[in-house]
Amino acid sequence: MIVRNLDEARKTDRLVTAENGNWDSTRLVLAEDNAGFSFHITRIFPGTETHIQYKHHYEAVFCYEGEGEVETLADGKIWPIKAGDIYLLDQHDEHLLRGKEKGMTVACVFTPPLTGKEVHREDGSYAPAE
Repeated sequence: MIVRNLDEARKTDRLVTAENGNWDSTRLVLAEDNAGFSFHITRIFPGTETHIQYKHHYEAVFCYEGEGEVETLADGKIWPIKAGDIYLLDQHDEHLLRGKEKGMTVACVFTPPLTGKEVHREDGSYAPAE
């Protein structure tokens, strides 16, 4: 069994801050845990916009605090996101993620799991899992 505490994990290298400062993410479950997925608590900071496209990963995102929006670039559709909403990037959707006035805190599940060392590439993606 694995038990981890969010506040304690934020004091370690499991807390990753975006290169552009738009978000931070505490990686509570990673590939090294051999669970078949990774699980993260991510804070999207107020007034930010982040370009993302996970070409090699699927992600489910549950917002449990705050609000923001996701814009899918293929069709320009804007999806308002608030506490209690979940969205699934099931088509490797290229999107913009925006934090509203107070930002938002989300729980994210990735498959394949992340290692925790990934860096978003210029196109918003992570490299394929090895």
